[in-house]
Amino acid sequence: MKRSKNSGALYECKKFISRVKNSFKGKYQLYSGEQLHWLKVVLRLESSIIPIVIPWVIFFSIYGFLVSLLYHFGLPIGFPQGNRVVTNAVLSFNIGLTLLLVFRTNTAHERFWEGRKLWGALVNTVRNLIQNIYVVIKEQSPKDRRDKEAILRLIVAFAFAMKIHLRGEKVNEQLASLMSESQYFKLKDAKHPPLQIAFWIRDYLQYQHDRNCLNIYQLTTLHTLVDELLNILGGCERILKTPLPLIYAIKLRLLVGIYCIILPLEIVTYLTWWTGVVIAFVNFTLLSIEHIGSEIEEPFGNDPNDLPLDLICNTILNNAEEMITIVSKNIPYIPQVSEEINQ
Repeated sequence: MKRSKNSGALYECKKFISRVKNSFKGKYQLYSGEQLHWLKVVLRLESSIIPIVIPWVIFFSIYGFLVSLLYHFGLPIGFPQGNRVVTNAVLSFNIGLTLLLVFRTNTAHERFWEGRKLWGALVNTVRNLIQNIYVVIKEQSPKDRRDKEAILRLIVAFAFAMKIHLRGEKVNEQLASLMSESQYFKLKDAKHPPLQIAFWIRDYLQYQHDRNCLNIYQLTTLHTLVDELLNILGGCERILKTPLPLIYAIKLRLLVGIYCIILPLEIVTYLTWWTGVVIAFVNFTLLSIEHIGSEIEEPFGNDPNDLPLDLICNTILNNAEEMITIVSKNIPYIPQVSEEINQ
């Protein structure tokens, strides 16, 4: 009976955790590592969109009010009722605009998701490289242990340097604690910091091979992992430097503007004073969707809807620090022999 109650409590606990993860708050916490109230989550995600969209929403709402005002005073500003030609033209325009918005959003999401897959591959490659260096490279002196810890942190520095490089920022204090002072100052003068760090990693591996701490097969395996780091970097640079053709954004915004100019003339005969409110809502919806696509097509920035690169880099750092702790405590793997075998 007691076991049944415990099973029921465990089931309810799992159900509650699942419900939390599916909420705005839970999903945002998994995504960014921050625990915020759901309202703050919504406001933060909308904060990069609303300031850009609101001026246009106000403009078109005033335009809709002026159309209603002119119609109220008897000016024949609205399209004639029952004119199916005009109605069908506006409907066709609406369908074409919707399809273009769908294409814009899907293309932007593909770029966003590809960027996320590349950073996920970076996490895995860094973990593999760190563990391989820890296990494979032989230590002949205490200095070798310190050099190994330094190179593990340098691998982490590659991820931080890659983040800074993709955001177009300069080398900052985030990298200072992950390398020597001379390396840090040299990196500040480098035109491509991630490539410089990759070169230092390769130089360390070659040095260990020359000291007979690595055989040629192990060296090749480790170089392959470094190659993968550079491939991931190249994939992210491809996304960054090959945006969606600008003509799509220009045409889309132009069509949204034309649609929001024509629509009040179509609906004013039915909605009269509500025309301004309806056109403001329509304009806000269309421009928000367009701006979301524009924001997520470049997923490496600092906007709330971009990839959580800071969280990913901190995850890599924590993994490396855990490995360094294992190295410093000198905790080997000791197979446990069962008593039955001994008997």
